[in-house]
Amino acid sequence: MESMKTSIAGMPLQHPIFNASGPKCTTFEELKALGESAASVILHKSCTLEPRQGNPEPRYVDLELGSINSMGLPNLGYAEYLKMMPRLKTFGKPVISSVSGLYLSDNITIVRELNETLVDAIELNLSCPNLVGKPQVGYDMEQSDAVLEAIMAISKKPLGVKLPPYFDFVHFEQMAAILNKRHVAFVTCVNSIGNALFVDPEKECTIIKPKGGFGGIGGDYIKPTALGNVRKFYELLRKDIGIVGCGGIKTGMDVFEHILCGASAVQVGTQLMKEGPSCFSRITNEFNSIMSRKATHPLATFKEN
Repeated sequence: MESMKTSIAGMPLQHPIFNASGPKCTTFEELKALGESAASVILHKSCTLEPRQGNPEPRYVDLELGSINSMGLPNLGYAEYLKMMPRLKTFGKPVISSVSGLYLSDNITIVRELNETLVDAIELNLSCPNLVGKPQVGYDMEQSDAVLEAIMAISKKPLGVKLPPYFDFVHFEQMAAILNKRHVAFVTCVNSIGNALFVDPEKECTIIKPKGGFGGIGGDYIKPTALGNVRKFYELLRKDIGIVGCGGIKTGMDVFEHILCGASAVQVGTQLMKEGPSCFSRITNEFNSIMSRKATHPLATFKEN
């Protein structure tokens, strides 16, 4: 069965399903596994200027309906990912670099270096909720505007923005106004919902260690929030800005729902962590079966009740 082809940032994709930056995309071995999998893109871990060990363990726990994590951006440092680009491109699929510098000057340095590589696009992470002492840029509209202005001025690659989840229509409108005046290629909706808390009632303690047990939640828990963000940004953004849905995708039906709300592609996070890269083949086959049955492209055509 032929997959539904799509595109993001001018990049043709064989189907709309690939990995989210975070789980199983840090080392070359993990990225090689994504290249060999059915994922339509290789997206590497959000990188910083220098290598980071991240937060202390335990910092990730699978839950019945998803996951909680406070990873703290463990990564190899941007220079290592630059070195990997020629090998990653041999898998014949687009490569996206996720960038999450701790300071604007870091992001400027990284993006300038990426301009000279084989990377196909950049995903600028404005939404990491698990860095101790660092606010999420995406919740500060003035800072988000300034960061995008500076980065767009130097980026030669198609540039997307990974957003935190929003919960108020005014915030959707404020962020959309910022994005609409920039040459943004796509937005990713959403990163994990930050500062949730799970406790172990038997041990009478939190289940992760960093930040007093507070962490970002993903999986089934956040799918309705993700769908709401996808839909609202679909309504508010210029139509040339692609939308990548992220949140609660573990089946082909989850993919279909994100696309129905306006996404052109989707990212898989928690399920990749739980199942490994084989999830892409399964989810894609399930999605293809749904599309074959629907026999139509459903983009943003759902009916209001």
